[in-house]
Amino acid sequence: MPPPTLRKPSKALRNAESRHLAPLDVPASGDIQVLARLWNTIEGRRTAGDTTISHSARLLARGTAKVAQKLGEEAVECVIEATQGNRAATVLESADLVYHLLVLWVDAGIRPEEVWAELVRREGISGIAEKAARPKGIVRAAQTTKLP
Repeated sequence: MPPPTLRKPSKALRNAESRHLAPLDVPASGDIQVLARLWNTIEGRRTAGDTTISHSARLLARGTAKVAQKLGEEAVECVIEATQGNRAATVLESADLVYHLLVLWVDAGIRPEEVWAELVRREGISGIAEKAARPKGIVRAAQTTKLP
């Protein structure tokens, strides 16, 4: 069976991308501090609360359910692009997903350092072992069998 063909973006989309998106130039070391700066920007927009000029403030003003919904939408869009093998679109959707995750953190009062500390705690632990160590109550609370 031949591999499925990837759908080609429309000409209008290709033209728009070429006009508005410069080629992705990734420095060798990257800049992880961009996440802290973005979180600070979103938090600042939340406290300023000007929903007329800030997408972040507008989204946060709509409440936790809307913030979570937007995160889910971006996750689905990222998954779709990845499964279609569209690398460039996956990068773009990943950036949207990370932004909306940070909006969710701001909404929930979670600082990035808390998440980094959890990642450090898990460092060097097998994902299988980490999941097996979770209390069974988490599985019941989540009402899913996807967790161990």
